[in-house]
This record gives sequence, structure tokens and C-alpha cells, in this order.
Amino acid sequence: MPAKKILMLVGDFVEDYEVMVPFQALLMVGHQVDAVCPGKKSGETIKTAIHDFEGDQTYTEKPGHNFTLNAAFDAIDPTSYDALFIPGGRAPEYLRLNAQVIEIVQHFSAADKPIAAHCHGPQLLAAAGVLQGKSCSCYPAVGPEVKLAGGEYVAASEGFDNAHVDGNLVTAPAWPAHPALLRAFLEVLGTKIQP
Repeated sequence: MPAKKILMLVGDFVEDYEVMVPFQALLMVGHQVDAVCPGKKSGETIKTAIHDFEGDQTYTEKPGHNFTLNAAFDAIDPTSYDALFIPGGRAPEYLRLNAQVIEIVQHFSAADKPIAAHCHGPQLLAAAGVLQGKSCSCYPAVGPEVKLAGGEYVAASEGFDNAHVDGNLVTAPAWPAHPALLRAFLEVLGTKIQP
């Protein structure tokens, strides 16, 4: 199976693990991953946030690593990509206000290309109106948005380590689901990994 060209939509305060781990893992198996952020160019950085579960009623947030973008948002052509990956964190909250971001998400959905959305990433799917009739996992606080957008919310497992697949849509509730999310996304992409 030839390498796929994957677009990753990121922004400031994306969740550290949710951008770093998938970006590196997808590169490791041979795919091309272009990480872009509106208003930024290749070589510029975004700030990340580390979200952790420490016994509070919601996650805590601490500064993460800087993440270097490897493509320019203004130069991308969504039709040239095979798949879309949307990490979570706080970035989707403001990225969904960008009309071009919404159009990009709508393109991938209308073309039935594989889409992975992690944690708060489904906020972009809801804002783009592409969840109608679809089932979707996400961080529990995003569940009401999934339902309001006409989707079926799939709850997180106790360990937040489950992924959910609905056709070409692969979703998960938080970074503990990396093994399940990446395995499912690679299967949807047609990538085979054997021990």
C-alpha cells in the first residue's frame, strides 16, 4: 500500500501528546504528514498544552513542548490529501471559527476520505456540520456538541482508552486511546503493520 498524504490541523494549545505522538507515529510508518495552522508558515511553532487527569473534576493544564509546523496553511490544497487528522486540546475551540478550516473539514467529509479526530477535535466536526447520522467518541465535555450536531455520542471507556470507527471516521476520547486510535486509523488508511 503506497504512503498516504495526511493533513493535520493544529493550533496553539493543541494537546501535547495528541499532536506529537500521532505526528511521529504516522511518519514512522511511512506516511507524509503536513501539520498546518492558520496564520502560520512552515518552520514556525505552536505552543502545546499538557492535559492530565489528577483527581479534579476536569483535566488540569500545563505548558507543553513547542511543536514545529512543517507546512504552510495558506499553501495547502485539501484535494491533494488522502486523510485528515485533528488532534484535541484547546486548539479546536478557536480553529472552528476559521471559515477555511471549516471548508477543509467539509471537503474531507464530502469526499469520504478518512478523518481521525481526537478528544476535543470533534468540535471541528460539529462546527463543520459533518456529524449528522454519524457516531463519534470524544472527550465527554464535547458530547453535547456531538449530539447537537446530529451525531451519536459514544462514551469513553473507564480508562479513556477506546477508539470508535464509523465508516472512514475514527474518533477517541483522550490521549490514553493512542494505541486504539492509531491502530484503527491505520486500518482505515489501509496500512498494514506486522510484528
